[in-house]
Amino acid sequence: MKNIISPVIKKVDYSSESFEELTNSIAGDEREFRLLVKFPTVYIVFSKIKNREYEVYVGETNNIERRTFQHLHESREDWQELSKIDSAKMFVIGHDHFNKSLTLDIENKMMLYMTSVPQVKKINNRRENQQDDYYTADEMDDIFSKVWLQLQEYDKDLFPVQSIIEDSAIFKASPFHQLTSQQESAREDIIDHVIDALNENKTGQLILVEGEAGSGKTVLLSTLFYQLNQLKSNIVSPNIDNLNSYLIINHDEQLKVYEDIAKKLGIMQKNNETVLKPTRFINKHGVDKKADVVLIDEAHLLWTQGKQSYRGKNQLEDIMDRAKIVIAVFDPKQILKTEGYMNTSSIQRLRNKASNQGNLIELTNQMRINASDETIQWIRDIIDNRMVNKIPKDPKYDLKIFDDARKMYDQIKLKSKDSSNGLSRMVATFDWKYNGNRGPEDGGYWMVSTGNITLPWNLQLPVPKLTGRKNSELPWAEQPQTINEIGSTYTIQGFDLNYCGLIIGPSVKYRNGKIIFDPEESCNEHATRNRTMDDGTKTTVYDKLLPNELNVLMTRGVNGLYIYAVDDQLREALKNADR
Repeated sequence: MKNIISPVIKKVDYSSESFEELTNSIAGDEREFRLLVKFPTVYIVFSKIKNREYEVYVGETNNIERRTFQHLHESREDWQELSKIDSAKMFVIGHDHFNKSLTLDIENKMMLYMTSVPQVKKINNRRENQQDDYYTADEMDDIFSKVWLQLQEYDKDLFPVQSIIEDSAIFKASPFHQLTSQQESAREDIIDHVIDALNENKTGQLILVEGEAGSGKTVLLSTLFYQLNQLKSNIVSPNIDNLNSYLIINHDEQLKVYEDIAKKLGIMQKNNETVLKPTRFINKHGVDKKADVVLIDEAHLLWTQGKQSYRGKNQLEDIMDRAKIVIAVFDPKQILKTEGYMNTSSIQRLRNKASNQGNLIELTNQMRINASDETIQWIRDIIDNRMVNKIPKDPKYDLKIFDDARKMYDQIKLKSKDSSNGLSRMVATFDWKYNGNRGPEDGGYWMVSTGNITLPWNLQLPVPKLTGRKNSELPWAEQPQTINEIGSTYTIQGFDLNYCGLIIGPSVKYRNGKIIFDPEESCNEHATRNRTMDDGTKTTVYDKLLPNELNVLMTRGVNGLYIYAVDDQLREALKNADR
């Protein structure tokens, strides 16, 4: 952290006497008076809903006296709600380097963190205020950290340790992240396309956002979902005032995350589902009354044939029939199941549809993995080219090959215990038996067993009770007991790990200088069973889906990837590549 001067923070009652209480508390201190009364400030109004649960408003202002008066006396619903609570408090935050751009950025980052605090159940603010470059922009992160640490001294429940928040899935999916220039350009293009299409009553619009794992698709989609829900408030147009938008989530673990975000931001009301799974959306909405905008996270997981409660033939096509505009994020290298399989021509038709409407957007920057281009290319060569090349030297990324699965697990446990290393877990290719509906015949757990390690597959160990947010509501990797389990693609897809310990099972082999995939060694029936094609013939597509499984697992680790291969020849090739 740079040598940044400490902020000034004062806590006062949130009432008509707030400003008087504030000025009395800083009387005689020229610096504090200047920073809190004369300078721009950031403020947080909060109230306990019940024990250890909060409602919060975050804002910034050039005049704290006038803004407090507005909050207490004007009729905006979110302001009035807190003004009626006698126990509400307010933090007023000042700093010598605050200017309008910096306070807007601090406000935005405070929204990012507050949305991610488990104890915060509702957060009020109608803006998203990312700023471009400005004087003191390089100090923003350090100033924010000093502000957060000082706020922690007042309330550790409302302001937990930063690293704990940053490890959470809700933080990583928050709509308040600062976008890269590529994401920002995509966001502007998409919002413009949506406004134009709605104003011109266009239907059948497909906006396709393509990008490989870690390219920033999730953050872009979350930002769009939040901002589209703000359009009603900020744009006067008969076609936008009553805009209805939905977010479709394919992954059970991610569904919890987005539901939490929507509830906290007031996007999802009690009887108004705005975040839901694809089949539920299709069954609830007819083609005669189209939704305005439907956003789809991980559209590569949609089904392209009927299954269970879904009686159609293609979920994406059925959703497009029920929406004027569909915004879908898509990565064909993450298709995992036969029921979602798309051949090359089907994928190209999808791209052509979006491209012909001027709606094909490609994200190319790798944002998840903190590694050199050479390291990322090494990973891509294994997955895409099925080659094991020499592992490059990379001071930024911890890539290790293990000859002993137990030693790898021990290292992952050490990383997990050290909060500075963040969230670390074990994962494996789906090469051991598992059935989520029942246990093995002899009772106990379904196990991953190889070499000198035996651990339960994901989602089997009892979930410990936790005060505050229930552990069972957390994604798999955030539940504390899962350090003693091994995750699969179905629990980890869409999520980050700081350090990922990967067991490459026996379905991935190395023969004659090439990686091959053996369906006989895989227990992933979703990838190895026959797929019925459009002409009624049945065929296997495991040679596309098993590499995709490996792709998902090898791209989880933000700061490190540890690998143990079961196949002797693959393990030897990896060890040679690491010499």
